[in-house]
Amino acid sequence: MDEHKENIHTEDLNAKMSDARADDDEVKPCSRICPDEEAAPQVSPSQSNSDFSHPVYKEISMANGHINRMTMDELRIKLSELHLDTRGVKDVMKKRLKSHYKKQKLLQSAAEGGATDTYYDYICVVDFEATCEEDNPSDFHHEIIEFPMVLINTHTLEIVDSFQEYVKPESNPQLSDFCVQLTGITQQKMVDEAAPFPDVLQRVVAWLQERELGTKYKYAILTDGAWDMSKFLNIQCRISRIRYPQFAKKWINIRKSYGNFYKVPRTQTKLSTMLEKLGLQYEGRPHSGLDDSRNIARIALRMLQDGCQLRANERMHAGQLLSVPSSAPMEGAPPPHNPRSRD
Repeated sequence: MDEHKENIHTEDLNAKMSDARADDDEVKPCSRICPDEEAAPQVSPSQSNSDFSHPVYKEISMANGHINRMTMDELRIKLSELHLDTRGVKDVMKKRLKSHYKKQKLLQSAAEGGATDTYYDYICVVDFEATCEEDNPSDFHHEIIEFPMVLINTHTLEIVDSFQEYVKPESNPQLSDFCVQLTGITQQKMVDEAAPFPDVLQRVVAWLQERELGTKYKYAILTDGAWDMSKFLNIQCRISRIRYPQFAKKWINIRKSYGNFYKVPRTQTKLSTMLEKLGLQYEGRPHSGLDDSRNIARIALRMLQDGCQLRANERMHAGQLLSVPSSAPMEGAPPPHNPRSRD
């Protein structure tokens, strides 16, 4: 629901996020989530600031300065020589080349007992489809009608699995014509014959548990914007009279990560724009939850390949949307469990 998310009434989200800015100052966005590699690059949060005195960072800084002076043709030639992707705008190619040298230097340093970089084992991409009207009134209750998940292995940099189920809405069971045209859920029976949300969520939890996420492997949830968790899932849990699931209380908002890593304004972080700037094309049907999730995963994979250390940057607390400061310890989502019913 990429473009349609822009039409959702978000005054409440903006107000709550303004309270969070004290936790995560956005005056210098490039220092958040994914570090600006033209300065000393960020490493594992467990390392002390004194680690930046390691000689590897001086070498990385010098390489970054040289890359900054390269023309677009020079960048393409160098990327081609290194068998790296040559697609994307100039800033993307610069970031890709810098990240390649950073990774090589850190790998060499790690072999010698020096600085290293860390990642989650898996990233789980979620992009809900929800009931909607062409002009959503401010009190409209969006209900989740498609629950997709796409699983990324951050070590192999591959999409390794996916989950998808339709969900039967309770409050407004009849889909609007606009919702049908937007989401591609072309027949009412696709949701009429689906299970209610609590049952689908139980199967999601079982799917995550079967893959040992949160127990054997560290993982994080990733979304395209704040709406999926702070709006859609939050409302749905209230409608279904269940508590908000603990494993979804922190997530990676890829729009923030993309904007900070590639140094672009938030206006250039829509799904279609991010794909275009990375030299990618949308694959599948727009506003299909599963297809949207796969394309978001492709962006996340490209960012990982370009050296971004994706990390949780938003969270829910007491029903409010807050930012996660970049200084917070890096940790995976907790083991998934079925939420309790509301009293």
